[in-house]
Amino acid sequence: MNISVVVPLYNEDESLPELHKWIARVMKENNFTYEVIFVNDGSTDRSWEVIEQLAAEFEEVKGIKFRRNYGKSPALYCGFKEAQGDVVITMDADLQDSPDEIPELYRMIVEDGYDLVSGFKQNRKEGDPLSKTIPTKLFNATARKVSGIKNLHDFNCGLKAYRKDVVKNIEVYGEMHRYIPYLAKNAGFSKIGEKPVHHQARKFGKSKFMGWNRFVNGYLDLITLWFLDTFGRKPMHVFGFIGTLMFMIGFIAAFILGADKLYCLANNIPQRLVTDSPYFFISLTMMMIGTQLFIAGFLGDLISRNSQGRNDYQIEKMV
Repeated sequence: MNISVVVPLYNEDESLPELHKWIARVMKENNFTYEVIFVNDGSTDRSWEVIEQLAAEFEEVKGIKFRRNYGKSPALYCGFKEAQGDVVITMDADLQDSPDEIPELYRMIVEDGYDLVSGFKQNRKEGDPLSKTIPTKLFNATARKVSGIKNLHDFNCGLKAYRKDVVKNIEVYGEMHRYIPYLAKNAGFSKIGEKPVHHQARKFGKSKFMGWNRFVNGYLDLITLWFLDTFGRKPMHVFGFIGTLMFMIGFIAAFILGADKLYCLANNIPQRLVTDSPYFFISLTMMMIGTQLFIAGFLGDLISRNSQGRNDYQIEKMV
């Protein structure tokens, strides 16, 4: 099979027939063998009924239905698990992603040798408010800096193409769909490209991903992913180092206070109690926090060494 198209959706019953018809036309024109996997993320409208009707009429249509709304990342994860095509295309169900982009995305994977190609929506049609555009620009700039993937302008574009090996070797969970290129890079798939894509005006319904909350959540997820990538298998390297540093600073400060007190006593110099000095409590607090961080690093390292995935490394080939 040439292509698997994975479409996560939530309350998009009006757009599904038109989207399938559009995809089918593009596939037929290019003689692709394909499947379309609709993942219904707990929709409350008639989305699942429409998917069932399409599946009954067209053999290339498959459907996955969640009992409730889990989010886009779980929907993509389940879609990736079922995908059988050599190239996997993801797109949103709201008709803003154009299926006409599929042939070029497929060519970039197959002929140019990219592991992943992400869309870049340069001509947005929706007139997005500042509450969406400003966080998006800041988010993408930070993601480029942290991930080291300098050539991507739109990490969160739903229109992407992947080699099959990529989607079978990454785990998309929580809200990590924003960082699939970063996940792919961490798994050893480093040839990541970008393609400017056409952005359609929304035809039905309204956007479900607006506001500053996704900006905050995006940064929290990015910090988590960075930490797991950098220290996930060696937590003692960060917690142990910071804990030891804090403990030593606190210990040296306490030692200086004690030495100063002993010097004053030996020379009959009036001196207040050590416990009357705020530096004593600051030193004691640093020693306690340093000890706790060191123990946290030790426990994290112990858990990491005993986890089932401790030796889960990505092996590309064996001979």
